[in-house]
Amino acid sequence: MSVLAVRGVTASVAGVDILRGVDLEIASGEVHALMGPNGSGKSTLSHVLMGRGDYTVTGGSVTIDGEELLGLPTWERARRGLFLTHQYPVEIAGVRIADLVAAAVDADPGIGATGRIAEEAARLGVRDEFLTRGVNVEFSGGEQKRAETLQLAVLQPKFAVLDEIDSGLDVDALRDVARRIEAMTEETGLGVLAITHYARLLTELRPDRVHVFIGGRVVTSGGPELADELEVSGYDGLAERLGLELPGAVTVPDTAADDPFANPGF
Repeated sequence: MSVLAVRGVTASVAGVDILRGVDLEIASGEVHALMGPNGSGKSTLSHVLMGRGDYTVTGGSVTIDGEELLGLPTWERARRGLFLTHQYPVEIAGVRIADLVAAAVDADPGIGATGRIAEEAARLGVRDEFLTRGVNVEFSGGEQKRAETLQLAVLQPKFAVLDEIDSGLDVDALRDVARRIEAMTEETGLGVLAITHYARLLTELRPDRVHVFIGGRVVTSGGPELADELEVSGYDGLAERLGLELPGAVTVPDTAADDPFANPGF
């Protein structure tokens, strides 16, 4: 049993405060959904957890089994069991998917034989030809997310942060990806933080807890019924019930917006 604990995390980008005291705790095998309106800081949280360099953490703690991750480079956080699937995966021309995953496997002898790549490709319906292509080069949205799920399944981290993994997926791809991740929670004890706007993901990737993120913090948590409430009332209705003022989306300062790789997407 492992635990990912986020305690009082505050962070800014380009001088703008985004995260305002985030508290979460996820145990092995649990699926937590993080839902919230655009501009509330959900993607910023995912980048802060993974150690993206253009974000400034101003307070708090992020630990796996009591070991502090803040201050560690991204690759060290990955080695300690944290994995991030991106909302907008980047292209890596000239690097084949099979080579990328094999290199990651070889970097950690505890993972096992690279033959697992073929096994996981079959489970996800990924063709052999697909594995020889450059990472995300001319991939559809579904192909990108299948590729990231393939990496996740082979590497077997302790925890996965899924930043809108349902974005760009058709019904079949969503089902394949979500069911494979759901199976990992049972087979390897994977803990999941799924960031999403839509309850459709949660019909396949069944959450144990649902958290609502507004204004850079978790404002309420509950079971799957909380996602159902959002489908009916929206964030305006939920904010009214909680007696909260729904803030507007955070605008990225021009200094950050000029750099496409510095735009956090929030």
